[in-house]
Amino acid sequence: MEKIIKEKIGADHLLYVSLKYTKTCDVIINLLLRWKVMIENSMDLLVEKAKKQKKWKPVPDAPRAKLVQLKKIYANDAIIFQTLDLYEMFRDIEKLEKIRENEFRKGVNLRVNYRNEVVNVNLDKLKEYTALLEKFISELK
Repeated sequence: MEKIIKEKIGADHLLYVSLKYTKTCDVIINLLLRWKVMIENSMDLLVEKAKKQKKWKPVPDAPRAKLVQLKKIYANDAIIFQTLDLYEMFRDIEKLEKIRENEFRKGVNLRVNYRNEVVNVNLDKLKEYTALLEKFISELK
């Protein structure tokens, strides 16, 4: 849990300080990658919880296999399921096609093509993600 909190603090700094002053898409990408690491650490915690409840079937140590099984186990928990879904985008963010818009301005926007859809990652979207991740972390505790 300590690792997760550390990553969250780093991500919050990127969101509330770095992004405020630089307004670049690189900061947005770094923030999404920081959140990805935070969720990966959380997934390990969820696996331990599932093992204690005897819901976990042994799978290869591959992150994809873990993700698929966690999605099945926590399908009824909306917050965890949404977070795991969001994690998939964060995981692929470096490989996805990205368009940078309005860098160094108030309306900085990173347009990402994800699953044949255009996702605009702007300040409002980042606030939505933050709210979801806050709920996710409080649920983990």
